[in-house]
Amino acid sequence: MPASQRPTRRTFLGASAAGVAAARGSVLVPAFVPAFVPAFAWTQAAFANTSANDRPRIGCIGTGSMGTGDAHDHARFGDILAVCDVDNRHAERCRNDERAGKGKADVYRDYRRVLERPDIDVVSIVTPDHWHVKIAIEALEAGKHVFCQKPLSLTLEENQLARAAARKHPGLQFFIGTQQRSDRDRFLRAVNMVHKGLLGPIKKVTVGINGSPTGGPFPVAEVPRELDWEMWLGQAADVPYRERRCHYEFRWWYEYSGGKFTDWGAHHVDIAQWALRQDEQGKGPVTIDGTDAKHPVPFENGYPTVDDCYNTSHDFAIGCTFPDGVEMVVTSRGDNGILFEGEKGRIFVNRERITGKPIEEGWDKDQFTAADVTALYKGKPFEGHKENFYRCIREGGLPVSDVFSHVMAMNTCHLAAIAARLGRTIRWDPAAERIVGDDQAAAFMARTPRAGYEIPRA
Repeated sequence: MPASQRPTRRTFLGASAAGVAAARGSVLVPAFVPAFVPAFAWTQAAFANTSANDRPRIGCIGTGSMGTGDAHDHARFGDILAVCDVDNRHAERCRNDERAGKGKADVYRDYRRVLERPDIDVVSIVTPDHWHVKIAIEALEAGKHVFCQKPLSLTLEENQLARAAARKHPGLQFFIGTQQRSDRDRFLRAVNMVHKGLLGPIKKVTVGINGSPTGGPFPVAEVPRELDWEMWLGQAADVPYRERRCHYEFRWWYEYSGGKFTDWGAHHVDIAQWALRQDEQGKGPVTIDGTDAKHPVPFENGYPTVDDCYNTSHDFAIGCTFPDGVEMVVTSRGDNGILFEGEKGRIFVNRERITGKPIEEGWDKDQFTAADVTALYKGKPFEGHKENFYRCIREGGLPVSDVFSHVMAMNTCHLAAIAARLGRTIRWDPAAERIVGDDQAAAFMARTPRAGYEIPRA
């Protein structure tokens, strides 16, 4: 390719920022015409062959097993200049990984040092859930494109804060790691089939997300010298270190996550609401029935009464009813996956298979075209998950896993957890985005962070 036609880092990264995007209602509507049309195919090889001076420069914040795996993917499209983790073992491992930091990346414990670097264009946030929104908003404020692993948020309020920040920075991409949205042959096919009405009007959706593990009591332990426990806790309450509260297993403590409601729910509830067209602001369930939920420890007023055991729900069936009468049951029982039941037929989909008579008989023959997939991809060509992220950085527009639709799924996930914790039915006003008629439940909308760990308001 002649040098005059080769995309530079400036044009690659500046195109979307140079465009204008308008935030209206629930959707960030891009009004962008790229100033530069790339003369190369959007492939891994094309990025790999781009000059080092022209490639996006990336900082990876959170480099545990998932964070390092994401770093491998990001390194296909850009150069990792910085790795950051409150556990130095994770950071050093990622730095020296030949598919990530390649022994050259700078190492940090404090993510703010990454955000203040003007040479970092993109940040990948793969921390425990309770850190996601704070870091993401601060990254946007620092002018960085954001890749954030699911689940985005810890609370309903954090959903609103993240969405407001995305609207404030329309020239920056805010992408969520819900990779099922890039599974054409299973999840996209299921969504298309529902959108096309091929199953008839949908009457019920069952979302199987498994139950959280049970465990404990876990002993207090000495904090590993490589770990900054104070920073790991962040906005959460200051508690003694227990090994099983920390890496990976934070998911099973409501203090840091939402258990399976937000772990697998962030994936399957997202797909279900996308198919039901309940993924736009103002949409969502109106009642959430948490009466059929059990927890592994005693609860009082929605809070666990012991602090040394996993506390997220391990056995539940939460009924969520939408304004049109469609019921979605989020359950720990049965197969992991999504069952759509319509008046004409039913299909089941998960990461391994898509089954049912409509699939076996090919009801969507000639109705699941490349154009249909492009429409689901918001006008972009179908490709891998992170390919879509980097394309949108270059071209502008909404990615397939945009923050706005993800917030709607997370609203439902958090509402399911709140209803389960209280053991009753709660009512939700989707337009106002608030819990109504139940002051105790409404108090779970937000959490007061520890001093010094407040989340910025955009």
